[in-house]
Amino acid sequence: MNLDLVKKGDRFKPYWKTELPKAGINTPLRLAAYFAQCDHESMGFTAVTEILNYSEDGLINTFPKYFSRMPGTGKAHAAQYARKPEKIANLVYANRMGNGNEASGEGWKYRGRGIIQLTGKSNYAAYSPLAVINPDIVSQPEHAVKSSIWFWTSRNLNRLADVGDTVSITRIINGGVNGLSHRQQLYQQYLTIFK
Repeated sequence: MNLDLVKKGDRFKPYWKTELPKAGINTPLRLAAYFAQCDHESMGFTAVTEILNYSEDGLINTFPKYFSRMPGTGKAHAAQYARKPEKIANLVYANRMGNGNEASGEGWKYRGRGIIQLTGKSNYAAYSPLAVINPDIVSQPEHAVKSSIWFWTSRNLNRLADVGDTVSITRIINGGVNGLSHRQQLYQQYLTIFK
Protein backbone atom coordinates (compact mmCIF):
# COMPACT_ATOMS: atom_id res chain seq x y z
CA MET A 1 0.00 0.00 0.00
CA ASN A 2 1.77 3.09 -1.27
CA LEU A 3 0.06 6.11 0.26
CA ASP A 4 2.62 8.40 -1.35
CA LEU A 5 0.49 8.11 -4.49
CA VAL A 6 -2.35 9.85 -2.63
CA LYS A 7 -1.68 13.52 -3.29
CA LYS A 8 -3.98 14.85 -0.58
CA GLY A 9 -4.21 14.69 3.20
CA ASP A 10 -0.54 14.69 4.17
CA ARG A 11 -1.34 15.39 7.81
CA PHE A 12 -3.36 12.16 7.97
CA LYS A 13 -0.80 9.87 6.29
CA PRO A 14 1.10 8.77 9.41
CA TYR A 15 -2.17 7.54 10.92
CA TRP A 16 -3.41 5.93 7.71
CA LYS A 17 -0.15 4.01 7.41
CA THR A 18 -0.62 2.41 10.83
CA GLU A 19 -4.41 2.17 11.07
CA LEU A 20 -5.60 1.09 7.61
CA PRO A 21 -3.77 -2.27 7.67
CA LYS A 22 -5.13 -3.04 11.16
CA ALA A 23 -8.66 -2.58 9.78
CA GLY A 24 -8.06 -4.71 6.71
CA ILE A 25 -8.47 -1.71 4.41
CA ASN A 26 -5.63 -2.99 2.30
CA THR A 27 -6.85 -4.08 -1.14
CA PRO A 28 -7.31 -1.80 -4.16
CA LEU A 29 -11.12 -2.04 -3.92
CA ARG A 30 -11.22 -1.33 -0.20
CA LEU A 31 -8.70 1.50 -0.37
CA ALA A 32 -10.45 3.12 -3.34
CA ALA A 33 -13.84 2.95 -1.63
CA TYR A 34 -12.54 4.26 1.69
CA PHE A 35 -10.53 7.13 0.18
CA ALA A 36 -13.31 8.15 -2.22
CA GLN A 37 -15.83 8.45 0.60
CA CYS A 38 -13.44 10.25 2.95
CA ASP A 39 -12.23 12.58 0.19
CA HIS A 40 -15.81 13.61 -0.59
CA GLU A 41 -16.93 13.89 3.03
CA SER A 42 -13.96 16.09 3.98
CA MET A 43 -13.92 18.23 0.84
CA GLY A 44 -10.62 16.84 -0.36
CA PHE A 45 -9.28 16.27 3.16
CA THR A 46 -9.54 19.98 3.95
CA ALA A 47 -12.67 20.13 6.16
CA VAL A 48 -12.67 18.10 9.36
CA THR A 49 -15.61 19.90 10.96
CA GLU A 50 -19.00 20.14 9.30
CA ILE A 51 -19.65 23.66 8.05
CA LEU A 52 -23.48 23.81 7.78
CA ASN A 53 -23.50 27.40 6.45
CA TYR A 54 -26.42 26.85 4.09
CA SER A 55 -28.47 29.41 2.18
CA GLU A 56 -32.27 29.11 2.02
CA ASP A 57 -32.08 27.13 -1.22
CA GLY A 58 -29.22 25.03 0.15
CA LEU A 59 -31.33 24.08 3.17
CA ILE A 60 -34.31 23.14 1.04
CA ASN A 61 -32.15 21.05 -1.32
CA THR A 62 -29.99 19.40 1.34
CA PHE A 63 -32.54 18.93 4.13
CA PRO A 64 -35.94 18.69 2.37
CA LYS A 65 -37.35 16.68 5.28
CA TYR A 66 -36.97 19.75 7.50
CA PHE A 67 -37.50 22.59 5.06
CA SER A 68 -39.92 21.63 2.30
CA ARG A 69 -41.87 18.45 2.93
CA MET A 70 -43.37 19.27 6.30
CA PRO A 71 -46.45 21.50 6.67
CA GLY A 72 -45.47 25.05 7.53
CA THR A 73 -41.97 24.74 6.16
CA GLY A 74 -40.35 25.85 2.93
CA LYS A 75 -38.75 29.18 2.06
CA ALA A 76 -40.14 31.12 5.03
CA HIS A 77 -38.97 28.44 7.45
CA ALA A 78 -35.58 28.12 5.71
CA ALA A 79 -35.09 31.90 5.94
CA GLN A 80 -35.11 31.63 9.75
CA TYR A 81 -32.20 29.16 9.62
CA ALA A 82 -30.20 30.28 6.58
CA ARG A 83 -26.53 31.04 7.30
CA LYS A 84 -26.95 30.07 10.98
CA PRO A 85 -24.89 26.86 11.23
CA GLU A 86 -25.49 26.22 14.94
CA LYS A 87 -29.23 26.65 14.59
CA ILE A 88 -29.27 24.41 11.51
CA ALA A 89 -27.35 21.62 13.27
CA ASN A 90 -29.57 21.78 16.32
CA LEU A 91 -32.66 21.33 14.14
CA VAL A 92 -31.55 18.71 11.63
CA TYR A 93 -29.71 16.55 14.16
CA ALA A 94 -32.25 16.85 17.00
CA ASN A 95 -33.85 13.74 18.51
CA ARG A 96 -31.75 11.29 16.52
CA MET A 97 -28.34 9.62 16.62
CA GLY A 98 -28.44 9.87 20.42
CA ASN A 99 -28.88 13.66 20.42
CA GLY A 100 -31.41 15.49 22.55
CA ASN A 101 -34.01 17.90 21.24
CA GLU A 102 -33.28 21.12 19.36
CA ALA A 103 -32.92 23.13 22.57
CA SER A 104 -30.29 20.71 23.96
CA GLY A 105 -27.65 22.05 21.59
CA GLU A 106 -26.39 18.51 20.98
CA GLY A 107 -26.97 18.76 17.23
CA TRP A 108 -24.25 21.41 17.09
CA LYS A 109 -22.06 19.83 19.75
CA TYR A 110 -22.03 16.47 17.93
CA ARG A 111 -22.11 17.74 14.35
CA GLY A 112 -19.96 16.04 11.74
CA ARG A 113 -16.25 15.89 12.48
CA GLY A 114 -13.32 13.93 11.14
CA ILE A 115 -12.67 12.82 7.60
CA ILE A 116 -15.82 10.71 7.44
CA GLN A 117 -17.84 13.34 9.33
CA LEU A 118 -18.74 11.31 12.42
CA THR A 119 -22.13 12.69 13.50
CA GLY A 120 -24.39 12.27 16.53
CA LYS A 121 -23.76 11.71 20.21
CA SER A 122 -24.27 7.95 19.96
CA ASN A 123 -21.56 7.67 17.29
CA TYR A 124 -19.18 9.83 19.32
CA ALA A 125 -19.84 7.67 22.40
CA ALA A 126 -19.38 4.42 20.51
CA TYR A 127 -16.13 5.68 19.01
CA SER A 128 -14.66 6.92 22.31
CA PRO A 129 -15.97 8.16 25.67
CA LEU A 130 -13.36 10.92 25.40
CA ALA A 131 -15.05 12.16 22.21
CA VAL A 132 -18.31 12.70 24.11
CA ILE A 133 -16.52 14.87 26.66
CA ASN A 134 -14.41 16.68 24.07
CA PRO A 135 -15.97 16.31 20.60
CA ASP A 136 -13.33 18.57 19.03
CA ILE A 137 -10.71 15.80 19.33
CA VAL A 138 -12.37 14.13 16.34
CA SER A 139 -11.13 17.07 14.24
CA GLN A 140 -7.50 16.35 15.15
CA PRO A 141 -5.64 14.29 12.50
CA GLU A 142 -5.16 11.17 14.63
CA HIS A 143 -8.81 10.95 15.68
CA ALA A 144 -10.06 12.13 12.29
CA VAL A 145 -8.46 9.00 10.84
CA LYS A 146 -9.23 6.62 13.72
CA SER A 147 -12.89 7.67 13.90
CA SER A 148 -13.30 7.20 10.14
CA ILE A 149 -11.82 3.71 10.37
CA TRP A 150 -13.94 2.91 13.42
CA PHE A 151 -17.06 3.96 11.48
CA TRP A 152 -15.97 1.97 8.42
CA THR A 153 -15.29 -1.24 10.34
CA SER A 154 -18.28 -0.93 12.67
CA ARG A 155 -20.53 -0.90 9.59
CA ASN A 156 -18.57 -3.72 7.92
CA LEU A 157 -17.99 -1.59 4.83
CA ASN A 158 -15.10 -3.75 3.61
CA ARG A 159 -17.63 -6.36 2.46
CA LEU A 160 -19.40 -3.72 0.30
CA ALA A 161 -16.08 -2.38 -0.96
CA ASP A 162 -15.11 -5.90 -2.02
CA VAL A 163 -17.96 -5.90 -4.54
CA GLY A 164 -17.60 -2.24 -5.54
CA ASP A 165 -20.98 -1.23 -4.08
CA THR A 166 -20.40 2.52 -3.82
CA VAL A 167 -24.14 3.24 -3.63
CA SER A 168 -24.68 1.20 -0.46
CA ILE A 169 -21.51 2.57 1.11
CA THR A 170 -22.70 6.11 0.36
CA ARG A 171 -26.11 5.42 1.90
CA ILE A 172 -24.52 4.10 5.10
CA ILE A 173 -22.08 7.01 5.42
CA ASN A 174 -24.36 9.80 4.19
CA GLY A 175 -27.80 8.55 5.16
CA GLY A 176 -28.76 9.08 1.50
CA VAL A 177 -26.99 9.49 -1.80
CA ASN A 178 -25.87 13.13 -1.63
CA GLY A 179 -22.84 13.62 -3.84
CA LEU A 180 -23.03 10.09 -5.28
CA SER A 181 -21.70 11.00 -8.73
CA HIS A 182 -18.70 12.80 -7.21
CA ARG A 183 -18.03 9.88 -4.87
CA GLN A 184 -18.13 7.49 -7.83
CA GLN A 185 -15.74 9.70 -9.84
CA LEU A 186 -13.35 9.73 -6.89
CA TYR A 187 -13.70 5.96 -6.57
CA GLN A 188 -12.56 5.50 -10.16
CA GLN A 189 -9.60 7.85 -9.57
CA TYR A 190 -8.54 5.99 -6.44
CA LEU A 191 -8.92 2.62 -8.17
CA THR A 192 -6.41 3.84 -10.74
CA ILE A 193 -4.03 4.90 -7.96
CA PHE A 194 -4.21 1.67 -5.98
CA LYS A 195 -4.31 -0.93 -8.78
